[in-house]
This record gives sequence, structure tokens and C-alpha cells, in this order.
Amino acid sequence: MPSRFQRLLLPGLAFKAVVIGGGYATGRELAEFFLPSGPWGGIAAMALATVIWSAVCVATFLFARASRARDYLTFVRALLGPGWVAFEVAYVLFVVLILAVFGAAAGAIGAATLGLPTLLGTLALMAAIALVTAFGTPSVERLFTYVSFLLYGVYALFLLLALTRFGGRIAHGFAAHAAMHGWVAGGVTYASYNIVGAIVILPVLRHLTSAWDAVVAGIIAGPLAMLPAVMFFACMMAYYPEIGAVTLPSDFLLQRLDLPVFRYLFQLMIFAALLESGSGAVHALNERIDNAWRRRRGTQLRRRARLTIALVTLAVCMLLAQHFGLVTLIARGYRLLAAVFLLVYVLPLFTVGISRLVSGTAAREAIA
Repeated sequence: MPSRFQRLLLPGLAFKAVVIGGGYATGRELAEFFLPSGPWGGIAAMALATVIWSAVCVATFLFARASRARDYLTFVRALLGPGWVAFEVAYVLFVVLILAVFGAAAGAIGAATLGLPTLLGTLALMAAIALVTAFGTPSVERLFTYVSFLLYGVYALFLLLALTRFGGRIAHGFAAHAAMHGWVAGGVTYASYNIVGAIVILPVLRHLTSAWDAVVAGIIAGPLAMLPAVMFFACMMAYYPEIGAVTLPSDFLLQRLDLPVFRYLFQLMIFAALLESGSGAVHALNERIDNAWRRRRGTQLRRRARLTIALVTLAVCMLLAQHFGLVTLIARGYRLLAAVFLLVYVLPLFTVGISRLVSGTAAREAIA
């Protein structure tokens, strides 16, 4: 019998795992989508994004359970029919983009913290993701769980230290008179390009035992994913608005805390966050290929095959980061994908998907 943790909290922790690496581990994404709306506009945009995440997670978890989908291909075939191809193309582009961002971020972290060549940090992350995903869903679930303890603890400590060192500056930042222009667009855009994480984590939904589990897990998922971002955003207010132009806001703040040991701990946590996010995306791809392989061959993918798929995918995606920049990848690529996923995932889910859930037809076998 699955534990309450596996049924209700693990999906949210897995969703957080996918969101944080592509969403705000470095702080660059918070600067891109929330800071332009000012301190309180940013908080409002975060609250809106949280509500959207929870709503989409609830609908996704319910539809996945009803259609017995444990990988994204089965899910979108049941939801979109022949239109699943459009989602597949968008998802592949999503994986390419986020893994390129992760590679760029890992390289930047290694360079900023240890003075290493950027390529070395990228290669280290590639190797770690490939190793974790080679061992399948149980390995990825353990990573989501253990990294979550590290992540929430470090962010809480970060906020405490920031309040101690420059709490007055944080208060001044929140007191600044800044227009809240664009907070709705920022919240919707940010939520949209990250919301595909609800499909990425379908393998961990195997523990759900009822529709009630799906609803509760979905509601919890939004706040679990956004909580560290709120703490981080509060710390960023100490240097608002100039921090908005910084490539790595996290390292910018750590330098001003001037606590070398904590700086290393925080950068280790970010690397771990990138690891769990990248592992979630690559594992979803592995599960999709495994599902197709079992349909054709009647056997599961072997560990060596999973490792090979992961390494090839990571090599192509992450090395793209050497030709583009972290800021460019986030500013241009994410907004385009946000619009695409609204069209090929969120809109069908809240029309066709909800209709089929209400009528009871979602339980029909996914289109082959």
C-alpha cells in the first residue's frame, strides 16, 4: 500500500523538481518574469502562477488516472487523439531548451564558484543526470525526495541569513513605489511554460489510489513548487531594481552575504535542483520510448539503453548552451513555448479533458 507521502506529497515534490531548474534555481527567471512588475506585482504574479499550477495539476492528475496514463505519450493520445504529434514536437523542443538552460547554468555555477571552465560544469551535470535516469523510476523518485529536503532547508536558511544581513534593504525594496504593470501576463506566461511539468512527472503518479488522492496532490503541488521562489524573490528585493540585469542573481546575492561556506552550500543545492529537473525531463522521454518499445517488442528498455538515450539527448541539448547565453535562452525560448503549451495542452485539458472526465469517457483506452 503506497504511503501518504507517496500519494499526496511526492507528486508535488516531483513537480517542484521539474519546475525549479527550468523556473528559478538561478534567479534569472524570477528577474525576467516577475521583477518588471515591481515587488508587489511580482508577488501577485507568483500567486496567480501558483493557482494556475494547482488547477492544471489537479486536472492532469485526474485525467492521467482515469486514462491509466503513466507516460506523456499515453496521456496526450488519450487527450488529443491524432493531435498528439503537435504536443510531441513541442515537448521535444521544451526538452532541448531546458536542458540547454541547465547546461548553461551548471557551467556558470562552476565558473562563478570554483573558477572552472564552463564546459566542465556542463559535463558534470550531464553525467549525473544520465546516471540517475539509467536506473528508472525508483531512482528518480529517490532523487526528488532527498533533494527536496536539501532544497527547502537551504532556501529557508538563505532567507534567514538575508533578513539578518540586509533585512532593512529588503523592507526598503518592498516599500519602493513601483507600478504593477504586467503582473497578470507575467504570472500566466511563467505558469504556462512550466506547467508541462505536470505531464513530465506522470511516472510518479503510479502511487495514486483514488481520485481524491489526485485532487489533493494536485492542489498541494502548486504551493510546494512556488514556496522556494517566494523566499528567493524576497531576498532579491534587497537589491531591487538593479538585480534585474544580473545574469546569476543567486550568485550576486551570495557574494553580498559574504559567507563562503554557505555560498558553496547554496551552489551545491542549485546543482542538485538542476539535476532533479533534468532527470525528470530525461526520464519522461525514457518512459515514452520504453512504452513504445514494450508495445512493439514486448520487453522493457534495459539500463544500458536508458543510459545511452540520456547521454545522446543531453549531449545534443546541453552543448547548445555553449553557443547561446542563459539570458537569451530564457527570454526568447520560454515565452514561445508558453504559448504553444497553452494551445496543445492546457486548452484541450480544460475543454476536451474535463468533458471526458465528467462524462466518464476518459477511461477509454488511449488511441494507439
